[in-house]
Amino acid sequence: MTARSPAVQLSHLRFGTKPIKSTYLVYSADYIACHNRSFLHQTDVLKGIKKGGTFVLNCPWSVEELDEKLPAQIKKDIAEKELDFYVIDAIKIASEVGLGNRINMVMQTVFFKLAEVIPLEDAIKYLKDSIEETYGRKGRRVVEMNHKAVDMSLDALHKVDVPGEWADVQLDSPAVLEDEPEFVSRIQRPMARLEGDELPVSTFTEAKMEDGTFPMGTTAYEKRGIAVNVPEWQIDNCIQCNQCSLVCPHAVIRPYLLNDEELQRAPETFETKKPVGRGMDGLHYRIQVSPLDCTGCGNCADICPAREKALIMKDAEEQIELQFDNAEFATTVTDKEGVMAKNTLKGSQFVTPLFEFHGACPGCGETPYIKLLTQLFGDRMMIANATGCSSIYGASAPSIPYTVNREGKGPTWANSLFEDNAEFGYGMFLGVRQIREKIADLMKEALEADFSQGIKEAFQGWLDAFNDGEKSKAASKAVLDAIEKEADKNNPIITEILEKKDYLIKPSQWIIGGDGWAYDIGFGGLDQVLASGDDVNILVLDTEVYSNTGGQSSKSTPTAAVAKFAAAGKKIRKKDLGAMAMSYGYVYVAQIAMGANMNHTVRTISEAENYKGPSLIIAYSPCINHGIRTGMGTSMNQEKFAVDTGYWHLYRYNPELKEEGKNPFQLDSREPKEDFQKFISSEVRYTSLKNTFPDIADEMFSLAEEHARERYANYKRMAEMDYSKE
Repeated sequence: MTARSPAVQLSHLRFGTKPIKSTYLVYSADYIACHNRSFLHQTDVLKGIKKGGTFVLNCPWSVEELDEKLPAQIKKDIAEKELDFYVIDAIKIASEVGLGNRINMVMQTVFFKLAEVIPLEDAIKYLKDSIEETYGRKGRRVVEMNHKAVDMSLDALHKVDVPGEWADVQLDSPAVLEDEPEFVSRIQRPMARLEGDELPVSTFTEAKMEDGTFPMGTTAYEKRGIAVNVPEWQIDNCIQCNQCSLVCPHAVIRPYLLNDEELQRAPETFETKKPVGRGMDGLHYRIQVSPLDCTGCGNCADICPAREKALIMKDAEEQIELQFDNAEFATTVTDKEGVMAKNTLKGSQFVTPLFEFHGACPGCGETPYIKLLTQLFGDRMMIANATGCSSIYGASAPSIPYTVNREGKGPTWANSLFEDNAEFGYGMFLGVRQIREKIADLMKEALEADFSQGIKEAFQGWLDAFNDGEKSKAASKAVLDAIEKEADKNNPIITEILEKKDYLIKPSQWIIGGDGWAYDIGFGGLDQVLASGDDVNILVLDTEVYSNTGGQSSKSTPTAAVAKFAAAGKKIRKKDLGAMAMSYGYVYVAQIAMGANMNHTVRTISEAENYKGPSLIIAYSPCINHGIRTGMGTSMNQEKFAVDTGYWHLYRYNPELKEEGKNPFQLDSREPKEDFQKFISSEVRYTSLKNTFPDIADEMFSLAEEHARERYANYKRMAEMDYSKE
């Protein structure tokens, strides 16, 4: 039984001299390995291990440090059950050989050495044969790194001489957190400890969850602590650009502005500096990391534009001790509304994200876009989310990453299937529109009735702002204030308006999913919704492959890319979803890549949401399935590389510009300045073709480049068209 990073996963393995044909879980284990030390504090790792069994822990601790670092319950179980206890620093081995944090081969080697299910010599041979078969297409270098990891693991394993006093250790008292919601203590924490099956139905009915709803913002209570290294802020080097916050996939690094009162009650180690920008007098600036929520991807440090890096990756254990209190205090710092326009790169990051601490892969290319949406529109968002990666990290019971602001407002989120998510989101839009139109009818009726001038002015202001999301906030507040001050609550018009008050503010309707949904299975519905002409926003998180289901080829997969169902490289070109949508002439269409142009990303999303009609944003999203050679810690710079080489293009198609006699199509990425072949050589999804089908690889790569150049040439012609009115 093993636990693997980045989330708790259990693998149950059974071995015997005869074939085992039935499937069932292991409840009495001879061998348990914990692959991430943080799990020692999250679940009962040693539950069910036999007396005299074997326990292996991946950790950087020396044998001498174990007495201090191990939880009391673990020490007691090891001693009382007389376990053979081993430790190995698998991360160190993987890092030294060039595998980053990929420790699976190290831990497999350890298993075969200790479990003795087959002779060790045979096991090593089979392991190395499997490495050739599994990783051979990724190149000789990858194979040799894994071979070296196997060889180094044998000598890096240390058996611990278990002190007898561990059996008599005093157990730690269960931590009781102040003001912890009942849902967290009664449901979330038991489920996180893998004890959810033991909860009675009454636990859920008493929490009023029988309809399937879950409370929001519960990932904030997980504090998984899974990172090996986390960023440390170098205050003197920081230029206050806020780019680190923008690109963070998990919303764990944020800029804060403190007033004098907040600074006075801050911990001594909560260092700040004078903020740069107008209107910030009397405020104090700080970048704060939440080390227990960080996954350690390193994108923030990688993209930091300061001459000397303002973020340096440091040992997570040390940073947790140094920064935990600072991170907790930062949650009490209030938003400084209006200090800077939120539809700018820097200003958007001073808004608290309403999507945080989810379980997506470290360095995920999708989640920064969703997080940014919640900073721009989160307090009035409604989201229909297609099944896929974004639905899994968006709502993995019991922890929900979507949260609310201090006013209790946040995104409304629901998941639908591949085939009908666009229609599902459109249905949400139609339902809300019907309710708001009813409110409008009530207010128009009131304007002709015997109401005070204050009520009528508030109602007219709301009607004027009916289709403007941001203006409708102030107008809705004015309506509620006027009703509270002047209206007869028993009046049927007022009563019905108050019943529907949640719909006074114009929602920002978003339909979100991956390319498997948008390009393939759900395309018919997506096309129907775009054709409606109604004011809905669609975000396609384009990984160019079915990410969540294992990396199958989609119509978004480009020529020559290797994926499941395209083992010899995809033979046909990528579908141009944006061009198809532009053919309607009234759909706002854009392609973005945050790492390539952050300002363009923020501006485009703001433009699309503000457009009074359907909008489609296609966002380039690097994925672990791409096999980026420099790792997912460089996924943002990989987006820049994609644009600079002409692999991906940035553009906006805004139909409103036609009314001004301007070309609605704007090509925002420049002529490619770097070698296209260098880009595809930087990702295993392409280079593996050269290893498995070397006779066709060069031809396919040339074809992929030709298709990319053709697409750019088409976009360039579109951008040069004359729309001036004679």
